Amino acid sequence: MLHEQIQKGIKEAMMAKDSVRLETLRSMVAGFTNDLVTRGRKPNEMLSDAEALAVIARLAKQRKDSIEQFQKGNRDDLVKIEEAQLKILETYLPKLMERAEVEKIARAKKTELGISDAAKKGALMSALMKDLKGKADGGLVKEVVDSLF
Repeated sequence: MLHEQIQKGIKEAMMAKDSVRLETLRSMVAGFTNDLVTRGRKPNEMLSDAEALAVIARLAKQRKDSIEQFQKGNRDDLVKIEEAQLKILETYLPKLMERAEVEKIARAKKTELGISDAAKKGALMSALMKDLKGKADGGLVKEVVDSLF
């Protein structure tokens, strides 16, 4: 299970004295615990792999948002830390679709739904996100949908 892999990774990071990896993995475990408590489960239970991936994806999104904010504030020192943590988080996430794949699916869905004007862009976006949840970045899907109109 993913949860057990991360526990093993914490031990390895401690032995290697890799502070960035250790901090990132510990934040993942804290995220898992918070998610369990939010769901009304005991903090010492294990999340399923799907639940754990959802938590990791949320943590990765938080890092991306932080990177953006730190870049606006010219805090390159903090940007580097967040980018390093994001790389570690992404190793546990499934690979997301490339832009070309998303465009192909978006064009097919647009034709399938018979959408021809920008007023129905929201319906296309909704249908695509339902199909591509966890497979493609939402921001990329939005860019592709915008480019189709």
